[in-house]
Amino acid sequence: MAQLEFVLSGEEKAVYSLRALYLKYGYAQYKMSKFEEYDLYVKNKDFLVSDNVITFTDTDGKLMALKPDVTLSIIKNSKDNPDGALKVCYNENVYRVAKGTNSFKELMQVGLERLGNIDNDAISEVLFLAAESLKTVSESYVLDISSLDLVKTIMDDAGISFEGEKEILSYLAEKNIQGVSAVCIREKVSEQKAELIKKLVTIYGAPEKVLTELSRLNLSAKTKAAVKNLAVIVDGLKNKGVIDNARIDFSVVNNMKYYNGIVFKGFVEGIPNGILSGGQYDKLMQKMGKQSKAIGFAVYLDDINKLPEKNG
Repeated sequence: MAQLEFVLSGEEKAVYSLRALYLKYGYAQYKMSKFEEYDLYVKNKDFLVSDNVITFTDTDGKLMALKPDVTLSIIKNSKDNPDGALKVCYNENVYRVAKGTNSFKELMQVGLERLGNIDNDAISEVLFLAAESLKTVSESYVLDISSLDLVKTIMDDAGISFEGEKEILSYLAEKNIQGVSAVCIREKVSEQKAELIKKLVTIYGAPEKVLTELSRLNLSAKTKAAVKNLAVIVDGLKNKGVIDNARIDFSVVNNMKYYNGIVFKGFVEGIPNGILSGGQYDKLMQKMGKQSKAIGFAVYLDDINKLPEKNG
């Protein structure tokens, strides 16, 4: 009788490897239902990668949705423990419009969340696991790290309005220095402070190089504190041996309505778009009535099968 041979796809191999990595570091497996009440996503639709959601009416008349996101469900269903450390990981299918298409897809998402007392050691651990996650997919990877606290203090010092902040964040994401300059001119920002904001567009690279450049700038006390905090977190990565593939890049931004502190994205050679995204989301926790802080990331595996097989 012929023996059946099962060949795992690149995506399936990644799921098993990532799950083993997270379990090794004390993250418990989290399982959730395929759907949640639609109201959960309506209230936080700006947090979602896509606000297109598949809905249906339950037998009791309640409007439900196939889950487009895992983080919101974890927050909703977790016990609030500001002094503790809830560490969970997941591999779940989510349902949303895939990048570059107008069609809903069932997409595998793997990730982890850490809720509770989030100090710099916790942040460094999550960033380390993000780097290790990328390395699981490909040896050729880059983890781009930013500090929303630093960006926010620089904009606050310049007196940028709320609407102006949103515009500058979008221009930072595009590395559009002309757009940033136009907002500064419109809001009558001084030349010195405008140059500092524009510096956020051009400054990029190895953490030690960027931190050295930042230390030479004329910064406020609050901004210096944000730079110092970023340096401490970077030192944590250095101690964990993953600093060589890390970069500081202030074009990594997330919605400040939900995110704060450290945000990051991960890239691997051979895939043009990022496959990992994460950050601190204390503001989302507060919005959902929780006192705990939180940080986490998701790995998007839709493009993994396009990569060549890893040797060994």
